[in-house]
Amino acid sequence: MTTTMLYPCVNACRNFASLDGLWQMQFDPKNCGMEEHWENGLPDSFSIPVPSSFADLFTEREKRDYCGDFWYETKFYLDSDDTKDVLLRFGSITHRADVYINGVKAGSHEGGFTPFVLNITDLVKYGERNRISIRINNELNETSIPCGTVKTLSDGRKIAAPYFDFFNYSGIQRSVHLVRVPKESILDYDTVITLNNDDADISYRVKTSGEHEVIAYLFDRKGNKVSECTGKEGILHVQNAHLWSTEDPYLYSIVFRIVNDDQEIDKYPAKLGIRTFEIKDGRFLLNNKEIYLKGYGKHEDFEVIGRTFNYSVAKRDFELMKWSNANCFRTSHYPYAEEWYQMADEEGILIIDEVPAVGMMRSLMNFADAKDTHFFTAPTVPELQKNHKAALEEMITRDKNHPSVIAFSIYNEPETYYQEAYDYFKPLFDYARELDPQKRPLTGAVELHSNPNTCLCYKLCDFVSLNRYYGWYLLGGPELNEAEKAFRKEMEGWKQILDGRPLIFTEFGGDTYASEHKLPSVMWSQEYQNEYYEMYFRVMDDFDFIKGELVWNFADFQTTEGIMRVNGNKKGIFTRNRQPKDAAFLLKSRWNHK
Repeated sequence: MTTTMLYPCVNACRNFASLDGLWQMQFDPKNCGMEEHWENGLPDSFSIPVPSSFADLFTEREKRDYCGDFWYETKFYLDSDDTKDVLLRFGSITHRADVYINGVKAGSHEGGFTPFVLNITDLVKYGERNRISIRINNELNETSIPCGTVKTLSDGRKIAAPYFDFFNYSGIQRSVHLVRVPKESILDYDTVITLNNDDADISYRVKTSGEHEVIAYLFDRKGNKVSECTGKEGILHVQNAHLWSTEDPYLYSIVFRIVNDDQEIDKYPAKLGIRTFEIKDGRFLLNNKEIYLKGYGKHEDFEVIGRTFNYSVAKRDFELMKWSNANCFRTSHYPYAEEWYQMADEEGILIIDEVPAVGMMRSLMNFADAKDTHFFTAPTVPELQKNHKAALEEMITRDKNHPSVIAFSIYNEPETYYQEAYDYFKPLFDYARELDPQKRPLTGAVELHSNPNTCLCYKLCDFVSLNRYYGWYLLGGPELNEAEKAFRKEMEGWKQILDGRPLIFTEFGGDTYASEHKLPSVMWSQEYQNEYYEMYFRVMDDFDFIKGELVWNFADFQTTEGIMRVNGNKKGIFTRNRQPKDAAFLLKSRWNHK
């Protein structure tokens, strides 16, 4: 494993080749692959696209719902240039993987939503074809995130039993790159922005694998050099800085070079937005100006491609967000593919970046009737916390330099109402603050049982995030007026204890069929969805500590089968194929003035 999370690039010093395409795959339900040495070749494989979420590609239920070990394999040719290190970079493999190069184990990774990079320089054959073999496992448990369990059926088949309400897509779900870098290379960099009237200072720190000098440059959008500094740490001063904002997402280019006298050893370029984000006096400030967060909880989810990144789908999503006058989304409930963040930087959309800490409550879906299961008293907690910490480190290391990322979310809907939960999360919040050079605000989203009278973990947060379903899972339909009263009562409780923290809603919504109309309204109808949101907006507008509203969900998405779901969660403002429901126009009008 290497320490670099840098996105691949091509220049005179480094290059990469995409290994995306058709690979070979084989299921291993009897767990015999290791004993039979499948790392040396799969005995009975079939072709599979990489990247992909394999479940939605098949017509057989057993393949779609497959749970357990499975293997991927491909071959690549490597030219005879052995002057550079050879890195194998996976955007993500869900949920854990053992990687073999030419039959020799190169490394392992736990966690299905962040990249990992293996230095395979000593394992490859130059001037020949090389084999990559990967044993993958997509089982859920209580030692890694997201949490769940596995059921074994009477015929011996395993099926996933998630403690969360989205489909357990898995496989090699993001791109694979073969990267060539110099023996002495740039591994990582940090940036911190300070504004001083019209000027800005960019404090930077570069990590390399050697001792040679580093030079940092900043270029404007037209390619003009605006600042330069020598050293692995330094400050790039920018006069009359063009700030990055949601209205004007202006991006500079920052370039780091390792040099030895006049010789360039390595070079890494990246985009950079000059902006600040902070909480002050209970308000969110972007570049010292108050901003109200409005937008969506989302999922990486689309028909056939599942959780695989697709530029066309992403572009459509950003266009719909901007059409509806949204300015923010939460990466519920895991870090998204890196291209989402790059596009958000370009589009001027803010991101609350969430680690995949979901399912920390033993319920198939965390509905309002879920009971306390004392999840954080289990003997699995130390191992779970270790993996949670690693996932947090990988997310922040990967995403810390994006101007679009304004906050990190440490959890979604855990049990937060006893001391063991606080003791579990306190070190993770401390670690996140240590990791992030920009010291972004931290939060975590909580469900209904985590209320002003019970929640012990809200004090760890710089702002409080609530997932609330008054009028849907609680007091729905004809009881909507009662739901509003209960909702207002809870808000009065939060008002007493926030102590200067802003509060936002990270989920609120109701399942709605685009084809369903009813007058007077009933639950699942488009009319009811509008009435539901109108009720929430009445309440939100009466409490000035509420500084954001991210509705649930941007679009309908796939879930595990069950009587609560008809082929997925239908709370989307848009359908799964990205067409608007009536509520989209309600939000567009509200957010035009909010």
